[in-house]
Amino acid sequence: DGEVGDGSLYLMDYLGSMQKVNFGVQGYASNFCLSIFDREWKEGLNEAQALEIVDHCIGELAKRFLIAQPNFLIKVVDKDGVRVHKFGSDPEDN
Repeated sequence: DGEVGDGSLYLMDYLGSMQKVNFGVQGYASNFCLSIFDREWKEGLNEAQALEIVDHCIGELAKRFLIAQPNFLIKVVDKDGVRVHKFGSDPEDN
């Protein structure tokens, strides 16, 4: 938001219904990661704290999900642009 200086995240479902949310997880990963975000997300997280939560989610997926996916790209979008954080090796290498 240009007036307030804060960003917003919205989730849109398959019917086109839009809802403002604090965090979002989609697909099968949501079965494992939503509870982690519910427990660990706090208002005013900095980027390092948010990436730590994502790291917990990736660890939970590695333990409990039946598909082994060792590589992840995390994209951070903010007022400075888009940055990519990689967990594991670069997915383009595989």
